[in-house]
Amino acid sequence: MEMHQLRYVVAVARAGNFSRAAEQCHVSQPSLSQQIQKLEGELGERLFDRMRRETKLTPVGEAFLRRAVRILEEVDAAKREAIEMTGLLRGVLTVGVLPTIAPYLLPPVLSQFAELHPGMELVVQEDTTARLLKAAHAYEIDVAVASLPIQDDRIEVRELFSEELLLALPAHHRLARKQAVSVKDLEKERLIVMKEGHCLGDQVLSFCDRRGVHAKISFRGAQLETIQSLVRSGLGISLIPAMAALSDRPDAPAYRSFTSPKPSRKIVALWPRQRPPGLAASEFLKLISKR
Repeated sequence: MEMHQLRYVVAVARAGNFSRAAEQCHVSQPSLSQQIQKLEGELGERLFDRMRRETKLTPVGEAFLRRAVRILEEVDAAKREAIEMTGLLRGVLTVGVLPTIAPYLLPPVLSQFAELHPGMELVVQEDTTARLLKAAHAYEIDVAVASLPIQDDRIEVRELFSEELLLALPAHHRLARKQAVSVKDLEKERLIVMKEGHCLGDQVLSFCDRRGVHAKISFRGAQLETIQSLVRSGLGISLIPAMAALSDRPDAPAYRSFTSPKPSRKIVALWPRQRPPGLAASEFLKLISKR
């Protein structure tokens, strides 16, 4: 019985699918399937019922999963304790982060962390909130940086800071003549938002809905840079996190703050409750909090 086999079992159980589990474990599906079959042969029992569209644990698999999770937790804790005893002289820290945060917040933090702890290898995994939560539960990342809301009772959440969402406008838009705008100004405007699966898009639409404004969505994008390019081209307006504002560029959109209540998002760190951050992750989060 090998440690990677235990990780594969946990990944399949949580993903409910061999192909998704293989993707999360960064191995080929045949390789993952072969290792689980090898483990089942060693145990003399099937761990999974393999159906056409999903995979479910057998009763034996459910009992095995509980033990496997405990073993992986203990092994992981032992590794982290050993790393901490070296005073961050060496080791690997894996951080998950939203794509609407990573390019704007992380570069100076990563640089500072590398300068303070040159022996540590820092790996960044950029993904949506849903996928970061799965990675956290599978212990593929040590800590994640995301934004509220986080709807998972198994996850511990620590607020890092709050940031304002600004209205991004074409330079010659009628609202650009205002010093501040109200949410009512968004009525009947063409709104450009992040595509479904990205929490920023949900946050923007929720802000509008709570105030009775039904903006017309003209485009959904996967990148803030694309959205701001469309705004500059006059194809709509958008709400952009303050950290992503391109104010230093001559071709940047016009940015305006909202009158109260101002839309904002809370940036948080998250991790599984049963696996608190180690020394390396704690030091990393301290650097973010100081930004």
